[in-house]
Amino acid sequence: MTTAHSSLERADGLFELRRYDEAKTVLTRRLAEDPEDVRAWVRLARCHLRLDNEADQALEATERALALDPEDVPALIQRAYALQAVGGRFPETEGVLREVIRIAPEYWVGYAMLGDWLWRIKAIRYGQEHGGGFPGGGIPQVFLDESAELAKEAMRLAPEEVFPLEVARLIAGMAGNRTVADMLDQAILRLDPHHPEALSRLTAKAADEAKAPLAATLYADALAVAPDSAEMRRGLDNASYRMLRGLRWLALLCVVFAGVGLDLFPEDGATPRALPLGLGQRLWDLVPMAGIWALGALLFFRRLRAGVQINLRSVVRRRVWARIVLVQAGCTMLCALLLAEVAWTDRTVPQIIFWAGVLSAVATMPFDRRKNH
Repeated sequence: MTTAHSSLERADGLFELRRYDEAKTVLTRRLAEDPEDVRAWVRLARCHLRLDNEADQALEATERALALDPEDVPALIQRAYALQAVGGRFPETEGVLREVIRIAPEYWVGYAMLGDWLWRIKAIRYGQEHGGGFPGGGIPQVFLDESAELAKEAMRLAPEEVFPLEVARLIAGMAGNRTVADMLDQAILRLDPHHPEALSRLTAKAADEAKAPLAATLYADALAVAPDSAEMRRGLDNASYRMLRGLRWLALLCVVFAGVGLDLFPEDGATPRALPLGLGQRLWDLVPMAGIWALGALLFFRRLRAGVQINLRSVVRRRVWARIVLVQAGCTMLCALLLAEVAWTDRTVPQIIFWAGVLSAVATMPFDRRKNH
């Protein structure tokens, strides 16, 4: 018994270190000594499942364990995972997990796993029977009801476990119940403040309702908690890109101000402003432009986190469209400076420059908002 306990402990330690092949070797030796060790067979199945192309061996190991003890719950759980991994046998997991619930009605894992998989199994069976998916593409509520009840029972049995909440949140999301889904995300974060998916979803929801600088700050704060989240990195990039797009509006305001200063489009019958403008007036026109950019910098970049500032530069390096919108803003601003500082004696050329500046800023605005490259 001491030898068995030592072997299983060693195998567990190797498994935790992700040294699955070595754990298999220890378990194989143990089973050579005692082929009726159910615990060793269950652990061997678990190791097979962590390795590529060994689902069949995992299934065989669970069969050996269940032949020794048909009501061994860990063996049944591993068999469900093995059936999921073996091609074409996923629907068989329903019967296995219902057996887990029958044998251990107070064990939350059986309810949570069945809740997570049952709606998928029903969808597969529907597709097989009807030769395709559901009309409209969505999952009908009737296919989700039992999964929701199973998740609810798992939450009742294990209120401190995250997995039942994840299952309930998935089902609420598919059912389109955003209020419940958000509440479940909050519950998940209370148990696991570093949960990347829940944190990403709530951050994205708050960021969608916020202006670009605040959205970028929200994503940066969330990344400080879960730095490996690809979704939140993408969200930070998108928020940074939104800020860069906003720079074109500042340049466009400067062009409009310069055009008004030159009285480029006088009303019919009105006496247009005399040209050229004096040097003092032209220099004074720079003051409102500087004010526009100062105010814009205050609105867009005031007290941005250092991480957001770094990401802005990174987005410019990595994204073609980020560079495009900066070039557009620069071209528009150049047009504004030409209008304001050149001593124009005629309005024809300034009008062309004015429209060039406007076109440069607005040419891609209708379709570049979602450019993510």
